[in-house]
Amino acid sequence: MSAAARRTAIESIVHREPPSSPKAREDLHELFGKNVFGLAQMREHLPERAYRALESCMQRGAELDPELADLVANAMKEWALERGATHFTHWFQPMTGLTAEKHDAFLGLEDGRLLLEFSGKQLVKGEPDASSFPSGGLRATFEARGYTAWDPTSPAFIRETPLGATLCIPTAFCSWTGEALDKKTPLLRSCEALNKQALRMLRLLGDERVSFVYPTVGAEQEYFLIDREFYVQRPDLVATGRTLFGARPPKGQELEDHYFGSISPRVLAFMHEVEAELWSLGVPIKTRHNEVAPSQFEIAPVFERTTLATDHNMLTMEVLRHVAQRHGFQCLLHEKPFAGINGSGKHNNWSMATDTGENLLEPGHTPEENMRFMLFLTAVIRGIDTHADLLRVSIAHAANDHRLGANEAPPAIISIYLGGQLEAVVDSLVTGEARRDRSGVAQSMRLGVTALPPLPRDATDRNRTSPFAFTGNKFEFRAVGSSQSIARPNVFLNAIVADSIAVLCDRIEERQRGGATLEQAAQQVVQESLKTHRRVIFNGNGYSPEWHAEAEKRGLPNFRTAVDAVGRYAAPENVALLERQGVLSRKECESRANVMFESYAKAIAIEAQSAIGIASTTILPAALRFQAQLAESIEAARRAGVKSLARQEARLAETAAGIESALGALAALQERFETVEAHENGSPERHARAYRDEVIPAMTALREACDELETLVDDELWPLPKYREMLFIH
Repeated sequence: MSAAARRTAIESIVHREPPSSPKAREDLHELFGKNVFGLAQMREHLPERAYRALESCMQRGAELDPELADLVANAMKEWALERGATHFTHWFQPMTGLTAEKHDAFLGLEDGRLLLEFSGKQLVKGEPDASSFPSGGLRATFEARGYTAWDPTSPAFIRETPLGATLCIPTAFCSWTGEALDKKTPLLRSCEALNKQALRMLRLLGDERVSFVYPTVGAEQEYFLIDREFYVQRPDLVATGRTLFGARPPKGQELEDHYFGSISPRVLAFMHEVEAELWSLGVPIKTRHNEVAPSQFEIAPVFERTTLATDHNMLTMEVLRHVAQRHGFQCLLHEKPFAGINGSGKHNNWSMATDTGENLLEPGHTPEENMRFMLFLTAVIRGIDTHADLLRVSIAHAANDHRLGANEAPPAIISIYLGGQLEAVVDSLVTGEARRDRSGVAQSMRLGVTALPPLPRDATDRNRTSPFAFTGNKFEFRAVGSSQSIARPNVFLNAIVADSIAVLCDRIEERQRGGATLEQAAQQVVQESLKTHRRVIFNGNGYSPEWHAEAEKRGLPNFRTAVDAVGRYAAPENVALLERQGVLSRKECESRANVMFESYAKAIAIEAQSAIGIASTTILPAALRFQAQLAESIEAARRAGVKSLARQEARLAETAAGIESALGALAALQERFETVEAHENGSPERHARAYRDEVIPAMTALREACDELETLVDDELWPLPKYREMLFIH
């Protein structure tokens, strides 16, 4: 990198031609889902019996008859060949947090003749090498077998490139011994657990119509776009996804002029192509807008079944990255790519739906609906309070530590926002005190007798400081990080709520055996549960110091860093919950905790080495050149007889002090990094803690010293693109 390259990049970007007029886009009806082997394609290519069986698999998670697998595989192959596909792949989600794929051609040979083949066996099961994927000690490195198993709840799709197309088959991924090696398997298990317990509650309430319950999610995706010419000149962005250095620019987001502002033509052209590609893949993208920080944007879909929404969010991140490069951008999905301005999150909007089209978190208008809503709401409240630590684990990773608790993200303390009206209902149930209806008549809150007061979806304002907010008929989990898969947060949400529903059902049945009516039993169980767990409800400012003190008084956990939180993954009570619901075994929990600790340590190690390299080979050499030039100019002025050189000498002294400070911070970081690396054979948790406690503070000190140098060194000599350029020059 050099200052000349930085200036050349700016010139190139400034004189870049505006986006050319795109070709007319297909009609949205024709475009949406055209690359998905969905219900319409299945009906067209499959016999009626096979279509009905596969539809049942997709809608209800039923098992597919192996005899039909060959029919389905052949139909899928014929459809894919019509779309230009030459290869197929089992598309899965290992514990890297990314997706993985191994491509095989539809190719076979018989007597030297080419055959295009794809069997039911190839559709249902694959065997990629699993030895190099993280397992957290679940298996030895030499144990290579890993199996992909088709997930029919998520339809196959085709990824197109200018030179070809590939049929992608969403799958789960497990070891030879059956343990889950991915994020999809626990998600599928958790959905089954939630379905089982929700149906149990509905049957208890006399509902025989519903035959299937599933969680729904809509994941809002935030991201940054910067010009790729700047990106390639920032080794920290290339290696870590965030800037390890960068002085604060004169203008950031203070004027609040970017949020919902007019979208620039170049960015809008990028968004059009992203949407077209996602729509063709069946991803129901609905919203696009400028976010709060400069160069930050958001894309959001319509809500879908959680398993499908998870796949679609992974596809969304992939498409954002790929299309950005075609437009000369780099898409940054890191939670905090730039210090001093808002980072990026992924709001996870979660609810429960039935196959009869009902939302179980929709407030009721009849006594029966009222009872159902309050029971499911109580299950959520109880579950979040009982296992707040597990929910905090679900969002724990090094990048998210940069934003949790800052002005754009909720605090690390897990609490629930219900809004004033609903909290008043909870208080009325807990205390047994009468509330007044619209006519002013006092009413006691009795489930199954009185309906809830009208609760329109916008009955109260939103609370952006709450990590888990009720927003009318769903909960918005706002603390999920922008770069992470939404699988783990939803695995834990599903399991936590399923377990709480089971507890409430047990208690209601126990009281009924004691002679209570359903209404009496439900009323008692709801009152007792809310009284115990209402401490997790907080409608105030989650950023305030007073809330931290109040949360401590209430006994709510506060795991400030990812390392603290991950230590709770394999806590006995959490393992018991996950085993009880058939989601994860103790061994699987422990392995995942190890993977998370290892990922944390590796992320900080990469950042530390990147910071050392950039400071040593880029920033300090530039500062030393400036120091030498400044000294030469002072000496030349002195020889020319200039008398007043106090300001120049003061600047030289300040630069020398800044260089000395940076050299000291660099040496300290090198020493601490080497010390921590030398003891990497300890447990993954101890290794991660050492990076957090020793290396991160040293990195922070080096950044402060180098950022100070950026404000001192002549702009013509500074080699790295600056914040003011990356964020504002498109």
